Amino acid sequence: MLQALGARLAQAILVMLTVTAVAFLMFRYVGDPVRIMAREDATVAEREELRVSLGLDQPVAIQYLNFVGRIASGDLGTSYRNNRPVADLLLERLPATLELVLVATVLSLALGIPLGVISALKPDGVAARIIQAVSLIGISTPTFVTGIGLILVFAVTLKLLPSFGRGEVVQLGWWATGFLSASGWRSLLLPGITLALYQLTLIMRLVRSEMIDVLSSDYIRYARARGLPRPYIHFKLALRNALMPVITVTGLQIGSLIAFAIVTETVFQWPGLGLLFIQAVGFVDIPVMSAYLLLVGLLFVLLNTIVDVLYALVDPRLRVRS
Repeated sequence: MLQALGARLAQAILVMLTVTAVAFLMFRYVGDPVRIMAREDATVAEREELRVSLGLDQPVAIQYLNFVGRIASGDLGTSYRNNRPVADLLLERLPATLELVLVATVLSLALGIPLGVISALKPDGVAARIIQAVSLIGISTPTFVTGIGLILVFAVTLKLLPSFGRGEVVQLGWWATGFLSASGWRSLLLPGITLALYQLTLIMRLVRSEMIDVLSSDYIRYARARGLPRPYIHFKLALRNALMPVITVTGLQIGSLIAFAIVTETVFQWPGLGLLFIQAVGFVDIPVMSAYLLLVGLLFVLLNTIVDVLYALVDPRLRVRS
């Protein structure tokens, strides 16, 4: 087990070094920092002085090593648009995105797994056919269409939920949470459902497929022949084995939700990392764009490592091999 974790850690370091290289190339070659940061009436000497202060006069290899060193020390640079440390901006926006992703993940698992089991136990039943039809609609509808439709129904027509913003938040140290206020929960519902819909349908269809496959296996037929209770067979034996690929997909999808919550956050003007990235792209704020890339890469690496550990916990055979 420890050997496998060590190998995963080495892979994670290699991946992060690759991500830092991509982020450095973006920082170095997408736009000219001197042109963006300097005043419009700055002289050639002032621009050259700024270039030297940024270290852009040094060889590319030295610039990359300095870039990695600053990242390792927590210095992600200064935002061109806000003239503030990028790390502070990310810490301000991170709670909003993580809470949105948490709500979307819980909704998708709480609904996707039971619906997948129902549609697998009676695949030719009416309920299963209805679930399949709804899942096709959910998985093929673009996120922005879903979000705008929910706003039109629940915010504009019924006036039940807010159409934008995060609502009232409660400050817990540096973390600003919307979980402790009624308006925060009301503001979370529409973007949370919008973000969860694609993952929900994906998990539901995956659970259905895996359950049908597992239920046709020999050991399930043997368990039925022994007269074991159906709930034990379905939920203890079959579902546990069917959840292995669900763990992988869920782990990867959490990273995807964080990385690609941009559309949802833009539609609902949710003050998270995705909206910050969109604003940075419009302003060509390279430090923020690079930091966002690094953060997303780090989250994917951490989630993949956690998925590997969960694999070993769910399947004892993997612990024996490690």
